[in-house]
Amino acid sequence: MLNQHKQLSLYSELYNKIPENHTLKLVNDFVDFSFVNELLEKSYCKYYGRPAKEPELMIKLSVLQYLYDLSDARVIEEASLNLAYMYFLGINPEDSLPHPSLLTKFRKHRLQDFTIDEVITEVVKQCVEHGIVKETNGVSIDTTHTEANTFRATPERVMKRLAKQIFKHLREENGEVPEIVNEEIPNYKEIEDHREAKETMKSYLEETMTKVEETTELEESHPKTKEMIELAREILNDAKFLESKGVRSIVDLDARVGHKTKTKNFYGYKTEYTMIHDLLITAVNVSDGAYVDGEMFDYLLDQTKKSGIEIQAFYGDKAYFRKKILDSINGCGATPYIPVSEMAYRIDEERYTYNKDSDEWFCTQGNKTVRKYHKKTKNRESYRYYFEREQCRDCPLRESCITGKNVGKILEVGINTPEFYEYSQQQKTEEFKQNYKKRACQEGKNGEMKQFHGLDRARGYGLRSMAIQAKFTALAVNLKRIAHILSSKNTTDFQFLLLIFSKSNNFSSDSDEELKVS
Repeated sequence: MLNQHKQLSLYSELYNKIPENHTLKLVNDFVDFSFVNELLEKSYCKYYGRPAKEPELMIKLSVLQYLYDLSDARVIEEASLNLAYMYFLGINPEDSLPHPSLLTKFRKHRLQDFTIDEVITEVVKQCVEHGIVKETNGVSIDTTHTEANTFRATPERVMKRLAKQIFKHLREENGEVPEIVNEEIPNYKEIEDHREAKETMKSYLEETMTKVEETTELEESHPKTKEMIELAREILNDAKFLESKGVRSIVDLDARVGHKTKTKNFYGYKTEYTMIHDLLITAVNVSDGAYVDGEMFDYLLDQTKKSGIEIQAFYGDKAYFRKKILDSINGCGATPYIPVSEMAYRIDEERYTYNKDSDEWFCTQGNKTVRKYHKKTKNRESYRYYFEREQCRDCPLRESCITGKNVGKILEVGINTPEFYEYSQQQKTEEFKQNYKKRACQEGKNGEMKQFHGLDRARGYGLRSMAIQAKFTALAVNLKRIAHILSSKNTTDFQFLLLIFSKSNNFSSDSDEELKVS
């Protein structure tokens, strides 16, 4: 472990100046990051090239970046001066640090999304195994949005930029743009009708690409031009593009328009994560802004289980009220605390009640269904329940209840409505209302990651860059939370846990003696 090297330097005495309750000192003493070296061992060559910086050091430098919202250059600068940073990194005060460019190379060549997932999982697992967290039974899920690191362009502007890029690469690779190709890009701003403006730019771009292909050999001598034309065609072939629901910037091709509410939207990405009620994030998934909440639910659930969490209750908002999700929660023996969604469950409970044992619906006038028909069309499945006709014939509410030529009432419900009825009744209980209040902790975590750790805006471009940012942010806030939990414990518990962790992290015997004295 890196911390062993601190004992070899005379200057390591300076670390005694760091307060015992400092966030980085607490985290470093209680969380063992040595597993990272084994995790990334296969991504390095042992026999060729210069020795690589230890992966544990690079991961810790990345954690510092997102913990304190620093750039690559700034984190190296701060870590060269700040004793707490050095202690956390496991280096001696006189040791040198890698060049900032190595952090970029590390993220690009060594660090894959799944690796960060495994780091998050292992850190939470250590906390569970050593009893740092107690409230592990309840798990919440939520999604937060992040604005893209570029502005949202209109389709007309995107097509103009694509045309300019084609001309740029063509000049670089061909020396000039052939005369047959019209370089005068239409001024779409002068066209008042937006639909006409889009069609004008689309026709111009398609004509330009065709003429470039006819007059230039693109196979080998013009790779960049060919790549840009292929990209332009891919964008134009997307039916969502002209409807302003597809690509909105060629700087960031992965970002998409998403919706916060019915009237507010954003342009960027969504981060979906699960969290235990001790405020530790257990799993993270990152997608573009058009992502539908809950699509990766099973993945997040499985990652949470890997942390050693025994889930007894699962909390989410209405977006997660779907049969597949409810079945997954029930499948792991947990109780779902998710409000009924009107989109999934449409029934007027003031007029109808349901008996699941007899599979019958009852109306307010005492009538009940006598038979059921399974209706299946190309796009939808439903049940049609038929009420007793004679009682409907003499019902005083007949005129407002039955339309058309039907004699008896026909109640058509979704395929999952009978099952959802039971959930709707459970949610009327006081027990559900009190438990559901626990989900509010998720909102505070959203605000913390955005306001203090930069998750409100993407640092780079593309889905992979956003995934790295979101997952390191989750890891950083987890470590901060661990430090808070440890510092809030009483003195006896603190010394006892410190002794246990010092041994489990293989500290030297001299270090153990110091801990006993302290």
